Amino acid sequence: MQKRDVYLDNAATSHPKPECVLEAVRAAMTDFNANPGRSGHRRSLEAARAALAAREAVAAMLEARDPFCVAFAFNGTDALNLAIKGVLRAGDHVVSTLLEHNSVLRVLAEKLRREEIELTLLSPRPDGFIDPEDVRAALRKNTRLIAVTHASNVTGAIQPVAAIGRTAREAGVPLLIDGAQTLGTMPVDVNALSCHLYAFPGHKGLLGPQGTGGLYIDPALELQPLREGGTGSSSESMLQPAERPERYESGTLNLPGLAGLGAGARYAKQNLAQIFMREREVTTALYDGLREIAGVEVYAPAEEAARAGIVSFNAGDLTSAEAADYLDREGIAVRGGLHCAPGAHRFLGTLERGAVRASVGHETTFEDIEALLRAVQKMLRET
Repeated sequence: MQKRDVYLDNAATSHPKPECVLEAVRAAMTDFNANPGRSGHRRSLEAARAALAAREAVAAMLEARDPFCVAFAFNGTDALNLAIKGVLRAGDHVVSTLLEHNSVLRVLAEKLRREEIELTLLSPRPDGFIDPEDVRAALRKNTRLIAVTHASNVTGAIQPVAAIGRTAREAGVPLLIDGAQTLGTMPVDVNALSCHLYAFPGHKGLLGPQGTGGLYIDPALELQPLREGGTGSSSESMLQPAERPERYESGTLNLPGLAGLGAGARYAKQNLAQIFMREREVTTALYDGLREIAGVEVYAPAEEAARAGIVSFNAGDLTSAEAADYLDREGIAVRGGLHCAPGAHRFLGTLERGAVRASVGHETTFEDIEALLRAVQKMLRET
């Protein structure tokens, strides 16, 4: 009997995609395949409307009042690069944390290596959360950016970003939130969070295709573009347009990707309450079940409301790579390793071993969780 395929790697990319996403991608490549915003014919206009609809759908997920404050990017990493490099100038100081993904840390580390910025990296408290008061204490006269993850991609710990946002607003310092593990799986309101920049991938909680993502940019904040080039507007000028979103979107947009992203964002918005509750319930079953298995060490907050849909663990004396490989042979897709977050693993004491990350999605079932738990128990018996 063939083992049932169980997908628990949604923190890397969501699966399965809703049927509406697949249909939208196909329609963009067949029904109105053209370059959006570059021509005046019917197909181009339909393509432009599809891109606008995607922008509006993402803005609705963010509770952003102006959809033109959403700039599309190649992915979440590209959006984070735009945010960080678009804000910072020589001599600026940045406050960030050891919990960040390399999409943030490597950008900052390179600027630090070139002696372009000063950098303070905050350690989490023993419970895995950043203390907002530590952020406040780290601010300097030349602090130009605060960069924090919304939820750790290793432990799933949801950070106190609203409290950090209030500190940022009071200090007049832009706050950048990395929403890679949150947007589409829980309510996000950029106004309530007092954030100036919110970066997101399109292929995770928003359920869109890979190669999509974007950045919310506060209306009062202007960034230096990452790249210049053709935008389909102000073509008479050799200078990059000042208007949003063209200022940040040089070159042909990924129309099939954006069409799928728009469909995924609309699906996530319409079903957000159900997705949120389902993911919380199955994550709790995952956390509780792993905690009950002797020989398993779990890395996730104990409080249900403090967890995104991620639980990392190690089993017995196996490395995370060995455990993930075993589970794959059992038909269960998880991820072993460091998950591009070395600071989080230094905090957990797992930098050498890594951790097995199981991450739930909008269609994860209790049966999926039970299959993983049985496989972990079997793995411990056999290794």
